[in-house]
Amino acid sequence: MKITVRSAVETDLPSLLALYGELNPDDAPLSHESADVIWAAISGQQGRAVLVADVDGAIVGTADSLILPNLTRGGRAILFVENVVVAGSWQRRGIGQRLMEAVVHLGESTGCYKVQLLAADDEYVHAFYESCDFTPVAQGFRRYIEQEGA
Repeated sequence: MKITVRSAVETDLPSLLALYGELNPDDAPLSHESADVIWAAISGQQGRAVLVADVDGAIVGTADSLILPNLTRGGRAILFVENVVVAGSWQRRGIGQRLMEAVVHLGESTGCYKVQLLAADDEYVHAFYESCDFTPVAQGFRRYIEQEGA
């Protein structure tokens, strides 16, 4: 099995949406029109990289990253990671590990001083990130913003 991690392209969008459906099964699916508009914004965003794991032409995992310029730490940027998912039928085959290695390499190659992510409150997820040499060193906070009319 050959795992290739690369930047996502527009033709990967249906596969990305399927993966995100596994990540957040309670979310209503996006219309094709909305997904196309959002993808155009993502792909045009400076410092943004949506990585995909490709196994023999099938997109089986993804990680979304954003390099945030920073005025501290000698001006070294921070790489934030979101929406990490490997298709359920492909888990425990090293795909998530390869995605995270690629994310860290991206951070290193762009001069970031750290790679940061929030993880679900799940022992399995925490064990995965720790196996990728991430350390639980802070407590994350979030506040969801309700959509008007929802």
